Amino acid sequence: MTNDQILIDEIINAEFNENKGSFLKVDDFFEFYSASQVLDEYDLTDDDIESGLCGKSLDGGADSIYLFINGNLIHDDSLDDPEFANVYKRNNVDIEFVIIQSKNKRSFSEDPILKLSRLSNNLLQLNFDINEYKNRYNEHVISKFLLFNNVRLVLATKNPNIKVEYFYISKGENVHENVNRQIMDLKKDVAKLLRDSQIKFKTIGSSQLVDLYRRKPNDVFRLKLAENPLSTKGKVFIALVNLSEYFKFISADGELIRHIFEANVRDYQGSTNVNQNIQETLENRWLKEDFWWLNNGITILASDVSAPGGNELIINNPEIVNGLQTSNEIFKYFKQNVIEKEERHLLVRVIVPEDEESRDKIIKATNSQTTIPHASLRATDSIHRDIEDYFKPRGLYYDRRKNFYKNNGKKPAEIVSLAFLAQCVTAITMQKPNFSRARPSTLLLDDVHYNKLYSKENSVDAYYHAAVIGKKVEEYLKHKEMETADRGNIKFHIIYVVSVLLVQHINPNFSSLKKINLKSINDVIVKQAFDIVLELYQQMGAGNKLSKGTPFIDKLIIKLNDFVKDNAIA
Repeated sequence: MTNDQILIDEIINAEFNENKGSFLKVDDFFEFYSASQVLDEYDLTDDDIESGLCGKSLDGGADSIYLFINGNLIHDDSLDDPEFANVYKRNNVDIEFVIIQSKNKRSFSEDPILKLSRLSNNLLQLNFDINEYKNRYNEHVISKFLLFNNVRLVLATKNPNIKVEYFYISKGENVHENVNRQIMDLKKDVAKLLRDSQIKFKTIGSSQLVDLYRRKPNDVFRLKLAENPLSTKGKVFIALVNLSEYFKFISADGELIRHIFEANVRDYQGSTNVNQNIQETLENRWLKEDFWWLNNGITILASDVSAPGGNELIINNPEIVNGLQTSNEIFKYFKQNVIEKEERHLLVRVIVPEDEESRDKIIKATNSQTTIPHASLRATDSIHRDIEDYFKPRGLYYDRRKNFYKNNGKKPAEIVSLAFLAQCVTAITMQKPNFSRARPSTLLLDDVHYNKLYSKENSVDAYYHAAVIGKKVEEYLKHKEMETADRGNIKFHIIYVVSVLLVQHINPNFSSLKKINLKSINDVIVKQAFDIVLELYQQMGAGNKLSKGTPFIDKLIIKLNDFVKDNAIA
């Protein structure tokens, strides 16, 4: 073994032991770990990474699959989001389809490439017959390709830039010439299916995995200024920045640094009239007006900021909360053009908020002038701060600020995302685990639904108990030998059943959730719920469609109602 192979073995084993409650086997963890490493630039949550894992059998060589539009992860229900049309149905959107093969072995072989080639040739056909492949590939794999194909069709008239990127990850060192030949053949075949698309294939071995592990996120940024900044009360700086210096600030190795953009505010909206105007202004370098005269500028929040020499700002943990459209257009402009000398400027505000409430007010205020996806600002509502504050001393971390706790070293088992809590509460208090399963990314869009879930009248105890139940069920399922798709299909139904068993009523609500004794949330009651759900799930034919529909939950409620009437619940 090489030194890098010894090192990566130690790293993987140490990370696996650190997350032992979340994964049954080290091979399962390797799939999760390798995907999280190569997709680091997308700033995904652990839940996002897990959503792409394809299971143990009938995966066609794809251990995980992810679809991105303009760098944002797309879920099965994303096309149902009314904001999809507003944000993505623009010209020149970027569609990225990422397929990852992860082998916890010390070599690269031809067989995984051949499997990926067959999978791609079969499922990248826009009119492939699902029935022809349902016994050849698992439901999760088919659904990911269907989603990609549907997005291609929906955006076909918008001139999308399509990129399909394959990763083959192992602990190997050298890639044999025959493996490289198979890779070249795969790329040629896929290029024929997806004309005018970019097809990439990367092999990642032990040396690259060690490099990825050693890569540390840069949380201290330097921003060179055009002149001394104006400083106001508190840690607030207002300054003019040369456009080329701002480009350097938001990019690294020729790519946009995604994680410094506040994830819960607004996605880049593509070729809108406003963005076209920004780009035209950038391209017309001989305007007599400076760029900042014609642009509202950028707002950056930080944990700390200083101007030691007067000619630059040292910014800790920057978050660009306003100016995403401008930033993207500046990035595109410098990426596509060779600029020998740039003399125009951008107005930048850097603020260190006194507290979380102040931070949220700034985000809302600076984003009030333009159309924003309504669900994007939910996390700034005070009830979510209350939930976060209540969870923290009790060992759970409510990830109101995406990846805040992950970046601070908290374990996946301790982190509760906004989406996961909404799914748990929907499954329990609205008795709609099918909604939780079918609508992971759109649950917070509907005002009526949202106001029921997050009324200030609801006790934070109830949210905490719902999260504990959800995390307990997740932990239990990860130690069961079953397909990843089946775990996801029944998870929220089990969460609902556990709550029914605990409160002795088929309609748990916030009041009854609040009264649950935490000691009673144990493996015994989770197993009882698991057995009830799994038996019915298998009897009714199992599958993705069943879990998202109403017949399954309707029959489950009838079954539980009989239990309650017969006083048979332990």
